[in-house]
Amino acid sequence: MALSETDRIYDELLVTLVRSGDARAAERLAARWQPRLMRAARRMLGEGEEARDAVQEAWGGICRGWLRLSDPAMFPAWAYGILARKCADRIRKLSGDRRRFGPAEDAIEPAEPATAPLRHAILEALGALSPEHRIAAILYFSEGLTLAETAAATGVPVGTAKSRIFHARQQLKSLLEGDLT
Repeated sequence: MALSETDRIYDELLVTLVRSGDARAAERLAARWQPRLMRAARRMLGEGEEARDAVQEAWGGICRGWLRLSDPAMFPAWAYGILARKCADRIRKLSGDRRRFGPAEDAIEPAEPATAPLRHAILEALGALSPEHRIAAILYFSEGLTLAETAAATGVPVGTAKSRIFHARQQLKSLLEGDLT
C-alpha cells in the first residue's frame, strides 16, 4: 500500500512536531503507523505474538531515536528499517529453534472468498523466501516503499535491494505459477 504524497507530508509534519516535544503529535503518529508496522511485521513473521513483540520493540527504538532522525521525510524508511531489524532478529531466532515461520493467514487484509486460495498460496510463497528477500519484497511491494527507501530500511546499497526484490519476484513467480493457472 503506497503512501500518498499527502500522507508523506503529514507524517513529516508530525515527526517535526514530535521532535519539538509535541506529545499529541506523537500519539497521532503512533495511531497512524501502528497498523502499518503491525501489518508489515505479520507479513514478515506470521506468528501473531512474534509480530506484536517485534512492533513493540520497534516502537521503543523509534521513540528513543526521534531526535537522531536527521530528515523527517525519511521517517517511513527509518521506521520500517527499525522494524525490519527486529523482525530479522526474530526470524533468525525462529530458524535457530527449527520452528516453522511464515506470514500468517490474516497478515493480509480480508479478501473475497474466491481469492482465499490464491491469498493462501501467496502467503506460503512469501514464507518460502529467504528472510532478506521476504523483507525487501514486503517493504517494496506491500508497504509501497521506493527502491531507495527499501535499501535504507534494510541497510543495504540500492543495487543490493534491487537485486533482492528482483530475485524475490522471480522466486514468487516460480512458486506461484502452478497456483495461478
